Amino acid sequence: MLVDTHCHLDYFTDTEIPEMLARAREAGVGEVVTIGTRMSQAPRLRQIADANANVWCTVGVHPHQAGEEGIPTPEEIAAATAYPKVIGVGETGLDYFYDKAPREAQKANFRAHCAAARLTQLPLCIHARDADDDIAEILRDEVGKGAFPLLLHCFSSTRALAECALELGGYISLSGILTFPKSQEIRDIARDVPKERLLVETDSPYLAPVPFRGKRNEPGYVAHTARVLAGICGMSEAEMADLTTANFRRLFRKAA
Repeated sequence: MLVDTHCHLDYFTDTEIPEMLARAREAGVGEVVTIGTRMSQAPRLRQIADANANVWCTVGVHPHQAGEEGIPTPEEIAAATAYPKVIGVGETGLDYFYDKAPREAQKANFRAHCAAARLTQLPLCIHARDADDDIAEILRDEVGKGAFPLLLHCFSSTRALAECALELGGYISLSGILTFPKSQEIRDIARDVPKERLLVETDSPYLAPVPFRGKRNEPGYVAHTARVLAGICGMSEAEMADLTTANFRRLFRKAA
């Protein structure tokens, strides 16, 4: 069984979600994590998770929305994770490519989520785009205050950031980007990640893998990313499914 560790089911309609999850099960994807991007969105994600036995969710504020509703306190984020099907914090992080929020607001938001992950000991789901140096600096500083589990989601960053996350005990999650023809550098980094730190995801509805590139992504397509990752790691598809699901259970302890 595979797990899509990062998707956005709230982008789909209530009619589409069960049909999509049925297709995912047919593709061997048994569980899905739908990810928070605004605190005000949390009730909707809990509703989706409650309506579908194989769906978990997280709570947090995406860097694009940092400061949009006010930066939540670590205690507010932590309180929202008390719900049984909320298994992680985020996504959060820094995005200097789009710069949709002021960088200082992004940093303050990121640090609040780091503190919430430290309080709850639930994994921090990190969005990183064109901000590797600042993300590494903040992570080292925040982990220095007390360790917490973390992962770099939809990895498309530098080897230096991957090594920083791994050094801090983090995990690396690969998306459909891994399958793109021009992503050889990402494939090379993925090959060198310790196998016990690998996860797979779709980030749907974005970044559909080959052979669906350019189309709307959905959780079942994570099987294509896992197949490519298996080839990179010299494993069978079944071995990769077992590996990444075991890694998911170890990191997302509330889903065990």
